[in-house]
Amino acid sequence: MSAELISILVLAVVFVIATTRSINMGALAFAAAFGVGGLVAGLDADGIFAGFPGDLFVVLVGVTYLFAIARANGTTDWLVHAAIRLVRGRIALIPWVMFAITGALTAIGAVSPAAVAIVAPIALSFAARYGISPLLMGAMVVHGAQGGGFSPISIYGSIVNGIVERENLPGSELTLFLGSLVANLVIAGIVFVLFGGLKLSGRRGEPEQKEQGQRGGSRLTPAISATLAALVALVVAVLGFDLDAGLSSLTLAVVLSAVWPDTSRKAVGEIAWPTVLLICGVLTYVGVMEEMGTIDYAGHAVGDIGIPLLAAVLLCYIGAIVSAFASSVGIMGALIPLAVPFLAQGEIGAIGMITALAISATVVDVSPFSTNGALVLAAAPDVDRERFFRQLMVYGGIVVAVVPAAVWLVLVVPGFG
Repeated sequence: MSAELISILVLAVVFVIATTRSINMGALAFAAAFGVGGLVAGLDADGIFAGFPGDLFVVLVGVTYLFAIARANGTTDWLVHAAIRLVRGRIALIPWVMFAITGALTAIGAVSPAAVAIVAPIALSFAARYGISPLLMGAMVVHGAQGGGFSPISIYGSIVNGIVERENLPGSELTLFLGSLVANLVIAGIVFVLFGGLKLSGRRGEPEQKEQGQRGGSRLTPAISATLAALVALVVAVLGFDLDAGLSSLTLAVVLSAVWPDTSRKAVGEIAWPTVLLICGVLTYVGVMEEMGTIDYAGHAVGDIGIPLLAAVLLCYIGAIVSAFASSVGIMGALIPLAVPFLAQGEIGAIGMITALAISATVVDVSPFSTNGALVLAAAPDVDRERFFRQLMVYGGIVVAVVPAAVWLVLVVPGFG
């Protein structure tokens, strides 16, 4: 049995054990990375740790630390009331507001995880307050971010269009953008209906004067004012100066903790440490798989099939499955060149195929193992995290199973481009 197949089977075993024995999957994945990386691939410790997602570790810690402080000093309560006032108490509109905000942020140039890191904690705090499904709210935030993610001036859009130009393939910036936007709008609409969105239509927020009087939400205390300023500073740092969201949020959290240590002391304990272990462990193992060449092995095997339509749908599935655990941009950068040989034959429309690959590789970011899904999982307050993790994993699995086939059928089979 090849080393690549062994690594895939071990990953499946990790999933089974974690699910049946209630062991943190991240801890199992670290052990698997040590075993497979050392015994099968011959990697030393540096090679194994090369896949450790240090940037994601800092993002998860920094964002959950900052918003734990915001919850402790009443800032998230204040923001929830502001959201209620914005939609005049119509709770059913809030998920769509969050969808639109994250979509707008990514469309004007924000990296998708940065937009989710900013919006998800506020959206999920609102969900906890009004009994909205955290899965519904989290999915709306992530799909909003991906909906705007391929505008011509966005990060994803610029990268994909650059790859297309470099490979001398036909391209359409508008088709790429609208294809992703429509796909994510459709999915968001389905999620809204299936996870209780329609039941929210008759509900309104509690009267502002009464609720704010009880919670003190009408007062802007110095701590709340400073925290709001910190959140604005986070947005400016990430979107205006392209600073790292994790380092920026961690720095702002430390400043707030230094000024108000009593309020902020317990926030350290509310950092989502089990989630950090889970995500970092799994992604470290995926890094070992990439180092071993497992991803390239699977992609080349599909590319050699010789039946263009079949190869196209399999590439879409590989993009979805791998992207659920790894970098969406990295997967697109690898898969589009792999598709070049049979795109050059003229039997597959290049524009439709590239759009289908881009959607398949990004729409699955609701997976709890992707950066966006991990941020949603970490940001949800007052939830059973193991249960929420399983919900995100099942939902991500459904998206992986359904969406690649759907976009292939709509965009590739008709031969667009």
